[in-house]
Amino acid sequence: MSEHYYTQRPTAKRDVHTMQEELRGRTYTFLTDAGVFSKKGVDYGSKHLIETMQLNEDAKVLDVGCGYGPIGLSAAVMCPKGHVTMVDINERAIELSLDNAKRNGIANVSIIQSDLLEQVKDQRYDAVLTNPPIRAGKEVVHRIFTDAYDCLVEGGSIWVVIQKKQGAPSAMKKLESLYRDVVEVSKDKGYKILKATK
Repeated sequence: MSEHYYTQRPTAKRDVHTMQEELRGRTYTFLTDAGVFSKKGVDYGSKHLIETMQLNEDAKVLDVGCGYGPIGLSAAVMCPKGHVTMVDINERAIELSLDNAKRNGIANVSIIQSDLLEQVKDQRYDAVLTNPPIRAGKEVVHRIFTDAYDCLVEGGSIWVVIQKKQGAPSAMKKLESLYRDVVEVSKDKGYKILKATK
């Protein structure tokens, strides 16, 4: 089995290329590489989350499992008076995100290598965004939900994109066991956007 992107040091042979994507009406240039999630283009689930998420312009936001950065960088553009912290376990993803932030002229971000929320657990955020690493297993996905709860301010929300066939019902159940208010904000092509508020 080929190694998946939820790994600290990908060994996949480098395959760097540049692409352009339009997200929320803005065109971004992204550098991608082998060994990171959805290297050929921003995946449908991430795009759906980006188009759906609602953030205040001064929000403090955390993007968990940022990959090469589309969700976190889009959030930073939506929050010009705020700040977005982007974390990923994958060191190649971190390198790419740093490069892509510069490439797109986005400065209100911090990009940190972290196993889930390990390096940021003392911080507090208004919103957490995640396209969780489904292939890492349910335990990892559910840990993101639990750890995010501890990192959110009262009234803060986690926004999750998840496919119905990849565990949306169990994700919903887990979120409902933790958060006071869980809603399905949108669904499209089998992808659901869930928003859970602390």
